[in-house]
Amino acid sequence: MTAPAAASGLALPLGLLLAWGAPALSHPQCLDFKPPFRPRAELGFCTAYAHFGCCDSARDRELMAKYYRIMGQYDDDGFARCASYVQDLLCQECSPYAAHLFDAEDPGTPLRSIPGLCPEYCSDLWSKCRSSVALLSGDPLLAEIQQDRSRLCRQLELDDPDYCFPRLLSNERLNRNLGRVTADNQGCLQLCLEEVANGLRNPLAMVHANDGTHRFFVAEQVGVVWTYLSDRSRLEKPFLNISEAVLTSPWEGDERGFLGLALHPDFKHNGKLYVYYSVEVGPDERIRISEFRVSASDGNAVDHGSERVILEIDEPASNHNGGQLLFADDGRLYIFTGDGGMAGDPFGRFGNAQNKSALLGKVLRIDVSDNDKGPVYKVPLDNPFWHEPGARPEVYAYGVRNMWRCSVDRGDRLTKEGKGRIFCGDVGQNKYEEVDIVEMGKNYGWRAREGFSCYDKKLCSNSSLGDVLPIYAYPHKHGKSVTGGYVYRGCEYPNLNGMYIFGDFMSGRLMSLRQSYTGDWDYSEICMGTGLTCAFPGLINNYHPYIISFAEDEAGELYFMSTEVPSATSPTGFVYKVVDPSRRAPPGSCQYDPLPVKVRSKLIQFKPKESLIDELAAQSRDRAEDLTDVVDEVGPVATDDPPVATARPPSRKDRRRKQKKHKTENGAVRLSGNNDGKPDRGRVEIFASGEWGTVCDDLWDGKSAEVVCRHLGFQYALRAAKAAEFGEGKHLKILLDDVQCQGTEQSLLDCQHRDVGSHNCGHHEDAGVVCGN
Repeated sequence: MTAPAAASGLALPLGLLLAWGAPALSHPQCLDFKPPFRPRAELGFCTAYAHFGCCDSARDRELMAKYYRIMGQYDDDGFARCASYVQDLLCQECSPYAAHLFDAEDPGTPLRSIPGLCPEYCSDLWSKCRSSVALLSGDPLLAEIQQDRSRLCRQLELDDPDYCFPRLLSNERLNRNLGRVTADNQGCLQLCLEEVANGLRNPLAMVHANDGTHRFFVAEQVGVVWTYLSDRSRLEKPFLNISEAVLTSPWEGDERGFLGLALHPDFKHNGKLYVYYSVEVGPDERIRISEFRVSASDGNAVDHGSERVILEIDEPASNHNGGQLLFADDGRLYIFTGDGGMAGDPFGRFGNAQNKSALLGKVLRIDVSDNDKGPVYKVPLDNPFWHEPGARPEVYAYGVRNMWRCSVDRGDRLTKEGKGRIFCGDVGQNKYEEVDIVEMGKNYGWRAREGFSCYDKKLCSNSSLGDVLPIYAYPHKHGKSVTGGYVYRGCEYPNLNGMYIFGDFMSGRLMSLRQSYTGDWDYSEICMGTGLTCAFPGLINNYHPYIISFAEDEAGELYFMSTEVPSATSPTGFVYKVVDPSRRAPPGSCQYDPLPVKVRSKLIQFKPKESLIDELAAQSRDRAEDLTDVVDEVGPVATDDPPVATARPPSRKDRRRKQKKHKTENGAVRLSGNNDGKPDRGRVEIFASGEWGTVCDDLWDGKSAEVVCRHLGFQYALRAAKAAEFGEGKHLKILLDDVQCQGTEQSLLDCQHRDVGSHNCGHHEDAGVVCGN
């Protein structure tokens, strides 16, 4: 209880610290350091935990057998006095909070032999059945002190009284929504992550072999694809390397490059794969879809000489290149192209997307089966525009702007409900991002419509448009570049079943949709777990902000890829696995044995780089600083004073009053212009030469954002915002321009920059940040 005071170098009365104590944080955890689960079969002994806890029926039978061995040593009178106590104590191993009861929150903690008991219960146990202690425990210390009630109950007491038995059974905070996905008071779902891979250059596709090996392949934007085995080790030799042919650049945000990868449904036998990438042919830029085969001598390497070009399409601009390839349940190859780039689809009378004679702005569907002889692809006879004059027969759906990341729903594991649906995120223009379900022959509205809103009002008012509205759209204040995701259909986290999880490349938001019984789609934002939520071995609660893509492995578990620097050549990309810490599947229900893989390349073992952000430690530091403020304001506190029940931390008013005492320092920063009211993001304003002003976004990057966020007390800069994303600070002068930081400076004024007040920009280029812990 004295840690905060010790951290600040102060001696404070215990009452002041107790008055500031935090309520118990819900963190269900079993003795194997994993979340609880719903048993597949009924429990016959520990029935209190039959619906949710840490025991399956096999462990329940073992505990019952132990119970009868112990109770067999009692006469009738002893049986009557002790039976309920012995059953209670044995069954706490099945409690959703077993790890807390037995002091086993991590593998390095010694395991108690008897769960932590509340003092009043311990006293009753001692009075009526103290002999059971030695029978339940092999601990010689407990046997030695079991005749001394005071010593025994002190030994069996927990440091955290909220978790002691049986008090935790009636603790509303601990038992509210137990077994459901945790949400904060804003409704944001609290999930966690496992780091799976790192050091990647804009990883934008991850596919599995679907051959029982549980291998997966991760593609980088530069044109290199890596093989990862089921233990997350990586082969030193790339699976595919066409980086010399791929057109891209180190520019942040360059949309050209290696953009898509799909393995043939019969990859296990025919070794075929398909790639989508940007190329330069003479003066022209094109997108190319090619077929490759795996090497006959190495199943983890592509035969680079086997390339056959399936399709090439001229790109009139360097953006909106599409890039998704996938095989749907019908075995056909689906190709998702962008509208050709620039802004507003300015090509032709109605744009490429509405022109069915153009392949841009479309979902294409072709048949690449049995293509070893004859044409490289055929057009399926049931494609919707096969017989329409002037239309390209490959067109499956149209009116799309730039669908970035699409997926096929595997369907519910039991009922197969939802199976075969194709979900896509379609990147918007000026106002909205959208999520669509792609169906044959449908028009998805661009450029007439952006999200639910009209973009081209004349085209939008055309009664023959017949466009399909998205299932969900969100405004640009929440994000400016949707990254489509997957409907979770894995085994390990039952609470996530049916949840469509997606993200935004620019804002770094993770989001989810779930279809209700009425057919509507309900939205929930996803946040990283706070407090103890992610305090499980191997889990983390942070990620790099530029969310590039999503994926699922052979077992259906969900992943996403993001990077710290959105450049095709920056090795700051990661792959993360999504984890629900509130509930797992029953033990044994998701096990699989990967088939062995013949490896001809050196293996590089996975070494994680990220770690759990210990928010509790950070909060303790913050409390220590606030306690220092208390002492500054009320004077020294003697260590032998009695507890002060009325002591409290300083209020916001107190802090504002204290802040007014101090003159604003040169180089101070603040965040403004965030309409959501979140204190971790906004337009950067700096105090220099006696006045507040804005910062121009010329050369503004993540290193400069780090300086601002750290100055404001945040641990991380999640994103450097540009182009007045948080509004224009027209009421202020522009004080800094051409800011270049290393990321370690104390203030922006310590970075390289033009002279204060000198600039060649306008407020439409005001810089901002998104910070986080």
